[in-house]
Amino acid sequence: MNIIVVGCGKIGYRLVAEFVNEGHDITVIDTDNPTVEEITNIYDCMGVCGNGVDCNVLESAGAREADLLVSVTNSDELNMLACFLSREMGTKNTVARIRNPEYNGDSLAFMRHKLELSMAINPERLVAQELYNILKIPSAFKVDYFARRNLEMIEVRLKPESSLCGKKLSKIREKQKEEFLIAAVLRQGELIIPDGSFELKVGDIVSIAASPGDMQKLLKGLGLLKKQARNIMIVGGSKTAYYLADMLLASGNDVRIVEKNLDRCRELSETLPKDAIIIHGDGSNRELLLEEGMRSLDAFLCLTELDEMNILTSLFVSRQNVPTVISKVNKSELVDVAESMGLDYTVSAKELTAEILLRYTRALGNSRGSAVETLYKIMDGKAEALEFVAQDGAAYLGVSLKELSIKQGVLVVGIIREGKKALIPNGDDKIQSGDRVIVLSANNRLNDLSEILR
Repeated sequence: MNIIVVGCGKIGYRLVAEFVNEGHDITVIDTDNPTVEEITNIYDCMGVCGNGVDCNVLESAGAREADLLVSVTNSDELNMLACFLSREMGTKNTVARIRNPEYNGDSLAFMRHKLELSMAINPERLVAQELYNILKIPSAFKVDYFARRNLEMIEVRLKPESSLCGKKLSKIREKQKEEFLIAAVLRQGELIIPDGSFELKVGDIVSIAASPGDMQKLLKGLGLLKKQARNIMIVGGSKTAYYLADMLLASGNDVRIVEKNLDRCRELSETLPKDAIIIHGDGSNRELLLEEGMRSLDAFLCLTELDEMNILTSLFVSRQNVPTVISKVNKSELVDVAESMGLDYTVSAKELTAEILLRYTRALGNSRGSAVETLYKIMDGKAEALEFVAQDGAAYLGVSLKELSIKQGVLVVGIIREGKKALIPNGDDKIQSGDRVIVLSANNRLNDLSEILR
């Protein structure tokens, strides 16, 4: 596809990398010429220096023939206008980054309709939802949902005290009544799709698939279940903090936000429910954190715009035995640093945004057959978990999984039939038309369910 990306900030860079890797023809637009030169030198893409709402610039970028324009500048209004103009010029699909909370709800739905936006995407809200999911299952540092939340895939890191260490998967399955699948293991950077004889070790990152009900029972039975966080502190009064606090307060959690900008503190006090506690102060000040009851917290989240501060503050808090500590880290090179220093939980707005738009472009590129319904990058980006709806007439229908010639590195993780509880399949199960099929894929880029076959 021909794709235009307007805005070459952190998220724009990440999108270009993903789109180029997918084999699309990319043109970038940015007002900063050195930035355009840099990104076109790094990636196989074209560049236009200019304003994304200038019709001449859009013309030069090929808006009349483009399949998709994604505008991710720092201005919501510019993003919406760029999408509107490019759509008027002939671009088939448009996506705008819209971050302002005032544009949510009915207002956003109205603007999407009038501007003919294909999608509005809010990275800060995406991060907040990811954090909310983690806090609801604090045993995991990544939680993904499929088939209208009928199936969950979580990732857990095995600690030295874990009862799973030294156990073979077949033995673990024998002792548990729940339906589940250990779909993949990441060991020292190597992705493994294990069989029953595989033995787990300390430090392994394990991907587990199960229905929500079975997942809770399984984690409890395996000794991995932590209590849900109720008493939560957030450092940094960002948009992400606002969205997350709003979700948590609606669920009955106790939430405190530490923010050093007094005007922002007043804004948060006015826009969040009254039971939110807003503290004016520097969240990197250890004495302040201790005074505010840090050691009694269930969870601590550092969500400032400074990755380095987030990491260092989170490290200090994690050493005070706070059960769940999460840090927002946007720079890819710092994620490995954070993990090597002992932080299990990091989130990134650009990675989550890339996932959403990667799924969208895969679906656009497959107007027939079983298009991608859901897509997540998992296991440190070394695999993808995808959801498809099985279509009539496909070669895989009615054939047992053990008889299908499935590609190496591809695993059918779950089947949801008629909106019922997820089935964790074995070799005798068969895919039927209308099934929602969850697939794990390593080293294979799947656009259609039929592509699981050799």
